[in-house]
Amino acid sequence: MDYTQTQSNGGLNAAGNMPANGLLLSADSITGDEVCNMQDEKLGNIQDIMIDTAEGKIRYAVLSAGGFLGMGDRLFAVPWKALKLDKENKRFMLDVDAEKIKNAPGFDKDQWPNMADASWNSTVESYYAK
Repeated sequence: MDYTQTQSNGGLNAAGNMPANGLLLSADSITGDEVCNMQDEKLGNIQDIMIDTAEGKIRYAVLSAGGFLGMGDRLFAVPWKALKLDKENKRFMLDVDAEKIKNAPGFDKDQWPNMADASWNSTVESYYAK
């Protein structure tokens, strides 16, 4: 991820001003980025992002984890709001332990769930809720 070229001051706030702490990144620039937990354990990599077109926001990051060199990876939809950007280390942080990811509702790369389904959304959102 190249933060120096993609840095911007984010989107407009309610007053129409740019927030001082904002950052705009392209989807392509975060694909492949590492996701770690607070114990500095690698949980996986961002494979994709899912955009809610009705609300105009990112809903999920699709995390690839558990495989070796991309083979046998399981995919997990992680609510975007659960991820925190670690600009210094150019990665994302997720406040869960590695075991929680292993037991998370996941899916196979060839059989994606209907992420627009309200029941599926509720299951995923509640799994990562604090």
